[in-house]
Amino acid sequence: MSTHTQHSEINQPYFCTITCYGWLPLINQAQAYEEVYSWFDHLQKDDCLLLGYVIMPNHMHVLLFPQNEDKTVNKIISDGKRFMAYGIVKRLKALGHQEVLSRLQQGVQDAERAKGKKHQVWRLSFDAKLCYSEEMLEQKLDYIHRNPVSGKWSLAEDYTEYIHSSASYYELNKDNTYLTHYKDIYVNE
Repeated sequence: MSTHTQHSEINQPYFCTITCYGWLPLINQAQAYEEVYSWFDHLQKDDCLLLGYVIMPNHMHVLLFPQNEDKTVNKIISDGKRFMAYGIVKRLKALGHQEVLSRLQQGVQDAERAKGKKHQVWRLSFDAKLCYSEEMLEQKLDYIHRNPVSGKWSLAEDYTEYIHSSASYYELNKDNTYLTHYKDIYVNE
């Protein structure tokens, strides 16, 4: 599903994927993991719970639980992408990654360039799936947590050791101030 699909359900969990432009490893190249964590801080201000996440070098998966009818998933993701893009570009400039910045400039569509946009940091669309059941949410959470050690990725020996993930929170009971345990949203059902 793309950003053109409106995701307006509140008090429901969404599995969302945000991908860097051209699948470039921008988060890693810009050393921008902190930019994502800053967005997580902002989610709390938007009254959106974060139930799980993994931040990969070129994409991220999040489980969001929006609670404010004025802040749809589309708005939350759009604001987050814009917020993180500024930080990533700033870091790329500071690190002297001119070739990457040039590629991001070339990725801007003419209509967006006319509005003043200078860099295309993220893919234009994002994926969002409403998790209709606790079982589906658990399946997505398992997928998120195992992402760093599956396929071509070897970001940790054990998925619970990957530091940019909610796996240690769920599997090892480690504190994580960004997260709300997914079981907490099902307490009143």
